Amino acid sequence: MVTRLYTHPIYLEHLTPAGHPERPDRLRALSKVLEDSAFDALDRVQSPMGDESTILYAHPETFRERVRIMIPEEGMTRVDSDTTVSPKSWQAALTAIGAANAAVDDVFDGSADNVFVASRPPGHHAERDKAMGFCLFNSAAIAARHAQKAHGIERVAIVDWDVHHGNGTQDIFWEDPSVLYCSTHQMPLYPGTGAKDETGAGNIINAPLSPQTGSDHFREAFNTRILPAIDAFRPELIIISAGFDAHHRDPLAEINLNEDDFDWATGALMERAGSYASNRLVSLLEGGYDLKGMSLSAGAHIRRLMGG
Repeated sequence: MVTRLYTHPIYLEHLTPAGHPERPDRLRALSKVLEDSAFDALDRVQSPMGDESTILYAHPETFRERVRIMIPEEGMTRVDSDTTVSPKSWQAALTAIGAANAAVDDVFDGSADNVFVASRPPGHHAERDKAMGFCLFNSAAIAARHAQKAHGIERVAIVDWDVHHGNGTQDIFWEDPSVLYCSTHQMPLYPGTGAKDETGAGNIINAPLSPQTGSDHFREAFNTRILPAIDAFRPELIIISAGFDAHHRDPLAEINLNEDDFDWATGALMERAGSYASNRLVSLLEGGYDLKGMSLSAGAHIRRLMGG
């Protein structure tokens, strides 16, 4: 397996207030883990800047321009109570989109079997017309549309194991059966969406987890809801919204997973990618706010991507 990693120094320049959980140190911690010799074969590439027009794959132009004018020349500006932008946030977000779209291109042209994008800000809370939850633009949704538009495929599956429900991705694809959205997440918890009866056009599969549950419930949700939905859908590409805040160390939630759970889930999705999508799998970093828990879990995820 050829696994590619996209990252870029610009991601560190998207600044958040002191004490904010979504901070540049998240990528510094992951970078430290990836210095281990186990990752020597990882194909490391600098993320390209994205094309602004691709934002319109998931968001209207009025929203794109609204975000643009919020970017300050200095200091920070609040988008909502917990989402901020700083002078380099536009470049960081656009480069995250560029990396996600480049990752899609890579798995279709054979440059890589799978790709992990270590970027920030995250994206899965960004709705069609609303930035929220640390997120500005929905990179996973844009990448799914890019795959359909640039590579002519019909079916994309997005699997979101972030502990917070990806309300943005669900909102964008609510009426679109060409994209399957599957999510495991704690409920009740921010942002308050993700009930089982939220099914869209039959393409939304939510598997909420109760607080203080762990590996058994997570794996049961995958085995009984997520994986059967993927098998029935037979996607031509799998995109993972890879948040690692369901780790037991994370301060923002109460799900008790460990690194082995993310390794296992990665392997299960790789099997489906092998069966239906010629191994094509793209993984995008979302949440994960305990530096040790996030970086070790992401490391286990990347090792599995590399090892098959």
